[in-house]
Amino acid sequence: MIIQPKVRGFICTNAHPAGCAANVQEQIAYVKAQGEFKDGPKNVLVIGSSTGYGLASRINAAFGAGAKTLGIFFEKAPTEKKTATAGWYNTAAFQAAAEEAGLWSKNINGDAFSDEVKEKALKVIREEMGKIDLIVYSLASPRRTHPKTGETFNSVLKPINQAYEVKNLNTSKREIESMTVEPASEKEIQDTIAVMGGEDWEMWLDALKGKDLLADNCQTLAYTYIGKKLTWPIYGKATIGRAKEDLDRAASAITDRLSDIQGHAYVCSLKALVTQASSAIPIMPLYISLLYRVMKEEGTHQGCIEQIHGLFQQLADAEGHKDAAGRLCMDGKELADHVQNKVESLWNEVTTETIDTLTDYECYHAEFLKLFGFGISSVDYDADISPLAPIHQLID
Repeated sequence: MIIQPKVRGFICTNAHPAGCAANVQEQIAYVKAQGEFKDGPKNVLVIGSSTGYGLASRINAAFGAGAKTLGIFFEKAPTEKKTATAGWYNTAAFQAAAEEAGLWSKNINGDAFSDEVKEKALKVIREEMGKIDLIVYSLASPRRTHPKTGETFNSVLKPINQAYEVKNLNTSKREIESMTVEPASEKEIQDTIAVMGGEDWEMWLDALKGKDLLADNCQTLAYTYIGKKLTWPIYGKATIGRAKEDLDRAASAITDRLSDIQGHAYVCSLKALVTQASSAIPIMPLYISLLYRVMKEEGTHQGCIEQIHGLFQQLADAEGHKDAAGRLCMDGKELADHVQNKVESLWNEVTTETIDTLTDYECYHAEFLKLFGFGISSVDYDADISPLAPIHQLID
């Protein structure tokens, strides 16, 4: 079939297998060009491994440290008439590249919140990997079914205590508009914490430790975004922010539980980027479009693969890189006062008529399409291509 992007609002409903493969290869090439990590991890579990920062983590572990990697993800497989999700194609491309490089790599497609998927992972680790020295927790899901109670929680993107009127970039209409987001109820706040907070991260570490599958001095990372003044009302100080605060609690609790093997849990604060998750958050498309303009002008812009490569460089001395809150931070250049001041000044000025001159929406949109394998110069999008792409070493 001829596969062209089908965009609806903040999502793309299809993906291109060759484009996704090219995107993965670009990231692999970047990591290989940087050379090997000093004292890099050797047995790595990535929970949420198929897109964004999770995929970048798996690529850095495998191609920067030669690590065995087990990837957990929840993606839709292709049919003869319908494409897979981008994460499926990303994983198929990663697996093919890992096999070509002689790297051990296996995959589990399923609900990472479930006990079933955890049990499958424990079995593979016990029988084929050995003890894990790095666990990356990078899930981004709108809902979670609790494995013990069966209750399903749905997360929301809402402010707390009062409604928030915000300037927003409507990517469907390509217009700047004002929108009002009503405040979350207490139940919505708690449900968002249940989905996006630290409880499941703790469950994974408890399961691994309970089966004696963690190496001495192991590390585990959970990713977050902190932001600053412009994004706080809908992000840092809102329902998502409350859930992310729970990650800090979980990191401390996990570190305490791993004290007998000198293990450590870290929340890692990363910069704002175009991801499938961030595209769904009100104000983020406009904020990121402005941020890209400012940081590219300064020569400080980085993508997922560069951010995670920098983070992995810190892991050999993670304790020495912690900030006052105990986090590992890769967002310092974004949150610098002079950068935020420039972004805020442009934010106050931008209108629908000045999107092209005051923002880097062109880059935002290109990066958005690239998430789904579109807009890559080396790919012929007029070619007839099969949507089928098997993932090798996929655990049933």
